Amino acid sequence: MTSRRLVLSRGAALVGAASTGLLLPQIARAQGNKVRVGLMLPYTGTFAQLGVAIENGVRMAIDERGGKLGGRDIEWFKVDDEAEPSKGIENANKLVLRDKVDVLIGTVHSGVQMGIQKVVRDNGTLCLIPNAGVHAATRALCAPNVFRTSFTNSQPTLALGDVMVKKGHKKAVWITWKYAAGDEAFEGFKESYTKAGGTIIKELGLPFPQVEFQALLTEIAALKPDAVACFFAGGGAAKFIKDYAAAGLKGKIPLYGSGFLTEGVLDAAGPAADGIITTMHYGDSLNTPRDNKFRLDYAKTFRMQPDVYAVQGYDTGLLLSQGMAAVKGDIGNKAALYKAMESATIDSPRGKWTMSKSHNPVQDMYLRVVENKENKVIGIAAKALADSGAGCKMA
Repeated sequence: MTSRRLVLSRGAALVGAASTGLLLPQIARAQGNKVRVGLMLPYTGTFAQLGVAIENGVRMAIDERGGKLGGRDIEWFKVDDEAEPSKGIENANKLVLRDKVDVLIGTVHSGVQMGIQKVVRDNGTLCLIPNAGVHAATRALCAPNVFRTSFTNSQPTLALGDVMVKKGHKKAVWITWKYAAGDEAFEGFKESYTKAGGTIIKELGLPFPQVEFQALLTEIAALKPDAVACFFAGGGAAKFIKDYAAAGLKGKIPLYGSGFLTEGVLDAAGPAADGIITTMHYGDSLNTPRDNKFRLDYAKTFRMQPDVYAVQGYDTGLLLSQGMAAVKGDIGNKAALYKAMESATIDSPRGKWTMSKSHNPVQDMYLRVVENKENKVIGIAAKALADSGAGCKMA
């Protein structure tokens, strides 16, 4: 915690001094030698923990490789995006136009990512997305300088439909918040479930972030589907899981979801979550040598357990490190840098993955079941799953 505060205070002092003109000669000299890396993540509010986990992962990956990028020292800049979409463009411009970063790493919230997307497309700044799953970033609004290291919102659910049909659940109800992430998660489920032979008998939704589920749960009970599939996340997911059990549906109608349903909420959800099956690109018990080493090193360094957000941050650091090593630190050699990143194989704690033509991970999706507050991996739901990249036309 101390080191993060120190970085923040130093960054603030540097910007303050620069605005008065006191450090301009030093900054001019440093610019030639140091790679300027901007972190635009949520450091306050609901998603603050996610922002910290991502930054931890990024720094850990780079520190493991000597703390440099392509042999060059790093100058870090940080902006708290507050998970506030209305400030997305303004905050991205602070890093791109004011701080003149060479690379911008961000962000968590898909709405904020749309602001970043506009700025980096307009300015050509290299951008690495460590979480936000909004489709447009690697579909209609894709760009040669934008790379995602996480997922698209439909990727986890694209692996879910076949699993459910193979378990004999041929009639399902879908339920989610009615907003972009919920709609995009439904796209993946609908495609995979109907292709496998399943029928969606009802789509249910409520406005984000409402959590009054009772009327919808009563409707599910009356419909008597073979199973329920859903997309919820965070505190709302924990409440949905508990309300589902309290309504008497647990044990009668199996509950499935995108992995975010049970990610980071198992303490809050308690025993109500036991038995829920999800699909996700990471799990708590992969038990591979690569993941075990990562988890131990992360716990020693940060005194907390890593989650999927830490892994995505770590992989962002790996991708940037590999790209910069390939061009020997010459971040201005964009064609070679982007080619190296496009062709990279990332040896991730989640398993090795590659980059799609639209710059989104091609990755395994794991089948997980909740047991005793753990997302236990019980198989691979889909191997090397790629997002469609529909509408992506690289400039």
